[in-house]
Amino acid sequence: MQRSQVNHYLQLTREFLMRQNVHLPPWADFSLSQWRAQDRQQAQEILALRLGWDLTSFGAADFLHTGLTLFTLRNGSPGGHPWHKPYAEKVMHVREGQRTPMHYHPQKMEDIINRGGGNLIIEIHNRDGDGLAHSAVAVTLDGMRQSHVAGSQLRLSPGESVTLEAGIWHSFWGENGFGDVLVGEVSMPNDDENDNVFLTPLARFNPLLEDETPRWLLCNDYAHWLP
Repeated sequence: MQRSQVNHYLQLTREFLMRQNVHLPPWADFSLSQWRAQDRQQAQEILALRLGWDLTSFGAADFLHTGLTLFTLRNGSPGGHPWHKPYAEKVMHVREGQRTPMHYHPQKMEDIINRGGGNLIIEIHNRDGDGLAHSAVAVTLDGMRQSHVAGSQLRLSPGESVTLEAGIWHSFWGENGFGDVLVGEVSMPNDDENDNVFLTPLARFNPLLEDETPRWLLCNDYAHWLP
């Protein structure tokens, strides 16, 4: 992807969040110069835990078909040290028809919540090694325990949520014809480097062609732009 694309899509996400009446921390608006003016010690938790903006096409060529935009609001350290929060929270902008590829988390249990906008479709499978199992999948929808056949596509309308145990394969997208979806995620601590397994090997973070200056830093930009 090009940095200009990231800047463009983040601007559209910011407008979408405003329409959904979602408010982010003040540093979500920081420019590169504002970040560089910050006391790094005070911002250490943000930088180390990769809080903030995250936009990826998972290495695919078409972001609007395969991709996701996220903002991580809070997180904890894997293993609980030095930041001992046992939870994480994200806000996600899932565009209509835009798919997050099939993956599972070996460690992380999570709730995926439709906070507003269109409908979220989420496909689920149990795990057989690092492949898809054919057995029924047990999930909890808003406190109601259910069993669904392998490959079921659950339809979450605004206000509905699903709890996924660690190890459940899942892929999700905004249902065509219903618009973009505001999605929340509440989970155990998030570890993108070690706790994502994709059915087809993919890049979690995209290399970027720096054709212009970033308007907002991504969470995986900090080490490069804030030496």
